[in-house]
Parts: sequence; structure tokens; C-alpha cells
Amino acid sequence: MLRFEFDDVRLTVLPTGSLRLDGGAMFGVVPKPLWEREHRADDRNRILLAMNVLLVEDGHRKILIDTGAGEKWDAKQRDIFALRTSPAKDWLQPAGLTPSDIDMVVCSHLHFDHAGGNTVRQDERAAIAAFPNAVYVVQQGELALARSGNERTRASYMPENYEPLVADGRVRLVNGDTALTGAVGLRLAPGHTPHMQVALVRAGGGIFAYLADLVPTASHVRAPYIMGYDLEPMATLATKKALLAEAARNDWRLVFEHDPVLPAGRLVEENGRLKAAAVESE
Repeated sequence: MLRFEFDDVRLTVLPTGSLRLDGGAMFGVVPKPLWEREHRADDRNRILLAMNVLLVEDGHRKILIDTGAGEKWDAKQRDIFALRTSPAKDWLQPAGLTPSDIDMVVCSHLHFDHAGGNTVRQDERAAIAAFPNAVYVVQQGELALARSGNERTRASYMPENYEPLVADGRVRLVNGDTALTGAVGLRLAPGHTPHMQVALVRAGGGIFAYLADLVPTASHVRAPYIMGYDLEPMATLATKKALLAEAARNDWRLVFEHDPVLPAGRLVEENGRLKAAAVESE
């Protein structure tokens, strides 16, 4: 657990578990000898990835940004992705909270490793909200894509992670950049999906940016390091270059959702290029 405490906001980076995905898919056109210097592949060419979520407490609300992969997996699926997950009550416990304490969940997008923890299945019944008192914030375009049944995307979307919430009236749809609260703003970050959003949190006079799959690990700060999973890789490139330039100018702190070693960092320049350096709790 990594925590940042300020007079106005408290932020906590919480690990919800891990999975393994194909290293080539995670780095796209970048050759394996380059990416494997930092991410060692197993005998199935999979690399270890974290699922770090961000808890924002602003004195009025407890806001969770993304929810990890959740628990609704059978043994075969767990083997395919080497999933290691635990219930939300377990990974929230170090922050002194329970799932009932969460007021709002922001979904960067609805892929299974980011939104799988939105719901839980009790016994053999249909999935229900994992955070029973929360409203879930989703980009309208992202929900439409998740429902489209597109052959390129449908394997990443599992309706039980969002449809029960829609049916229960728990989803707040937003369109584009949104000032969500006094501390939290949402910005469209197209590329990985056309309507993915990043959360920008004002805290202690600065900005924390939860980058989701725009920059999934610290290694992906490099401009060409773009996932093969991205639907619009050229849009990813443009979005990433613009946002990271802004982050460098203003010394933002960045949360890397999938980095198992460096969950949060800030940008520094080395040999004329940006790289991520670790930040400590404050």
C-alpha cells in the first residue's frame, strides 16, 4: 500500500492482485529483447502485471478508481491469465475500509482486468454490485463499445461486470472531459479504447494522474511502447505524448495500474528522454 496524505485529500494506491498477459501483446511492435530487459517472460511468454487501483478520500466521498479483475473466475480462466486476486474486503482492509464505505467507483474503461471487481457473484446467483453504496461512473461511448459485440473487442468485455449495475440504476454516464468532484476530474484518453478516461486528482497543490492503459507500466512511458491490445495505436501515441509532456511540465505524480514494481512515479529526463522515477509516500 502506497499512501499520500495532504490537508485536503488522501490518496492510497492499493494492489488488488496480479495477472499475466502475453509480453508481445503488451509491447506491440517493440522487440522482445528490448522489453524483456525489464519484464521477464515465463515459459508461456506471459509477463507479470499488477492491478493497482487508486482510492481517493476528499473528506466528503470515498472514490475508487478501477476495481481490478475481481473474483468471478473459474479454474481454467485463472490458469490462462495466472490470476491472483482476493475479495475487495481484503485489499481495502489496509486502508481501514470495507466495500460498503465506497461512495463512487470510476471506471477508466470496462475491460475485465479493470472492471471485473465492479460486481460479485454470491452462490450461483447473478452478479451484484461489489460496492453496495456506490455509483459507478462510465463514459457513455465506452459502454456502447462494450455492448457492440465487435469481434475485435468482445473478448475483453464481460457483461456481468457492468450490465447488472446499469439494470440497478447504479451507473452514471458521462460524455467527454468531466469535473467529477472538487478534487477529481476525468479526461478522455483515446487510443487503448476510443473512450477510455484517465482520472486527474488535485491534491496538495499538485496533480495525481491515474493513467490506466494509456501508460500501463512505467516502461510504457517511452513513446513507441504501445500495446498490441490498443484499438487505435496512433491515437494512443498522440494522447500519450501530449499528456506526458503536460505531466513533465507540471511535475505530476503518475499511477501505473499494471506495474508490479513501480506503482507510482514522476517523470524525470535522462539522456534527453523522459523516464519514470519512484515516489515515496507523503
